Amino acid sequence: MGNLLLRGMIAGLIASLLAFGFAKIIGEPQVERAIALEEAHSEGGHSHGGAADAQSEHSHVGAAEAGEEPELVSREVQAGVGLLTGVAVYGTALGGLFALAYAFISGRLLHLPPRSTALVLAAIGFLVLYFVPYLKYPANPPAVGQGETIGYRTQLYFGMLVFSLMALAIAVSFGRQAFEKLGGWNASILGAGVYLVLVAIAAYALPAINEVPEKFPADLLWNFRIAALGTQAILWAAIGLLFGWLVVGSRERFAR
Repeated sequence: MGNLLLRGMIAGLIASLLAFGFAKIIGEPQVERAIALEEAHSEGGHSHGGAADAQSEHSHVGAAEAGEEPELVSREVQAGVGLLTGVAVYGTALGGLFALAYAFISGRLLHLPPRSTALVLAAIGFLVLYFVPYLKYPANPPAVGQGETIGYRTQLYFGMLVFSLMALAIAVSFGRQAFEKLGGWNASILGAGVYLVLVAIAAYALPAINEVPEKFPADLLWNFRIAALGTQAILWAAIGLLFGWLVVGSRERFAR
């Protein structure tokens, strides 16, 4: 288990470097543009949510008022070392959890070769842990969202994530019970259908949030959300590919 966990963390670290490169090249320009727009609005004396007295709550550096206090950490550091450190820590931890999940499902829930198991697990992880919550509560650039609702929005996002995980557990249970009667393929279709129905109910039940200003550039919002989605897709795909390769490679060396 220790070796498997180490391989997962290595895969996660390497995958995080790939995700960082994508985020830096594709995502960071959108962040810079959003921050510039936010600062321009603050200097103009009005906030992004339309309340004249709220602009100080939306500074991307957390200062009490835009431009009144110096940045504790410069944007260059945030966009470089800060972003790299955050993504690397997140990716390494995710890789470790991925290895634990792989050890649990391999031979129990999935009877596939190591590479295929890793890819299926990565696809499921991306869909359940990121894509489904993202569809309900997509990522927003710095200039979008009101400071006083950030806690509420975070709770809703994680609530959707928990519902997604619970739906997956229920769907897997349905699929396993139907396996002997329906066969592997039909049981998988049934499980997927159960999952989709449950997350659709959860998405309908949870409140919608739309704090995008009316005049906010649509292309900026779209590009930022695509960049956020692409970063996660690259991270998960790379973990699945690298982890499967590391597991197969270690088994081949051991067989010799």
